[in-house]
Amino acid sequence: MTTDRRQEPPGQYRHRSVLLDSAVDLLINDPDGVYIDGTFGRGGHSRLILGQLGPGGKLLGIDKDPEAIQVARDLAIEDPRFLPFHGSFAELGEAADAQGWKTVNGVLLDLGVSSPQLDDATRGFSFMRDGPLDMRMDPGQAPSAAQWLAEADEKDIANVIWRYGEEKFSRRIARLVVERRKEQPLETTHQLASLVSEAVPRKEKHKHPATRTFQAIRIFINRELEDLEIGLSAAAEKLMPGGRLVVISFHSLEDRLVKRFMRDLARGPRMPKGVPVTAEQEASAFRLIGKASKADTEEVSDNVRARSAVMRVLERIPEQNSQGSA
Repeated sequence: MTTDRRQEPPGQYRHRSVLLDSAVDLLINDPDGVYIDGTFGRGGHSRLILGQLGPGGKLLGIDKDPEAIQVARDLAIEDPRFLPFHGSFAELGEAADAQGWKTVNGVLLDLGVSSPQLDDATRGFSFMRDGPLDMRMDPGQAPSAAQWLAEADEKDIANVIWRYGEEKFSRRIARLVVERRKEQPLETTHQLASLVSEAVPRKEKHKHPATRTFQAIRIFINRELEDLEIGLSAAAEKLMPGGRLVVISFHSLEDRLVKRFMRDLARGPRMPKGVPVTAEQEASAFRLIGKASKADTEEVSDNVRARSAVMRVLERIPEQNSQGSA
């Protein structure tokens, strides 16, 4: 997740939304429809969506982070068409139901950690800035990264770093974590980054050795992939005919999950061989819109965090098309 300078809210940490214009253009199909921004962040996408909505349009903004929700509540005061919800996008079905929305025109998910979270050392997300080893998107939830690393089994630590970071030296890192915590608790990002640098024997060019480990622990602590699976299903279920789900991912684990989910829905139900079914029974209610897209060279040069962004779009097929009529 990343704010367009035109939409930049006041505050200490600037947040730039990757693929801002194209994501919103693909999302909006009715200016007076209802939409969900499942990852409000600092409101870059939400502000542009509101700018394209008519007086009858509504936008629900969801975020785990209490700092982001404070910005969302301020936006709701400015614009009554905007409705903030403090929670995970895994709860978007319940959040929409609370508004009386049986279906929605579109859902946007801009995944991952936001720039303000990375840039604020007190949040503990970045190995580039020394701070408490926290990593929680919602600090009210437990445990923090430090608490988990202090108590988890060596095998569990290794499994998390391998599964969510695809770090081939995960066992070496986990072994050193367990050894060091006997001497001194791991409480800061600098401590963990230094430990990982020591444990990793071969360094990747132009990549800090702690990159994969920090990503893995953050994803695990915040249940990011579990929430994503639930959120994708909830979003697809809520889409009205013609409604779209737009998802921006920032690493391969997220993107593989999103790609597989959208592909499987677009293929339709897979029937066992030999089972007699009609073409209508095999037809899918969904289709992919275009191919996966990435930020262009200009955007990447302006915002280096955009280089790994991948956007995918799924649409629930409009009823007239699914019925074969004009």
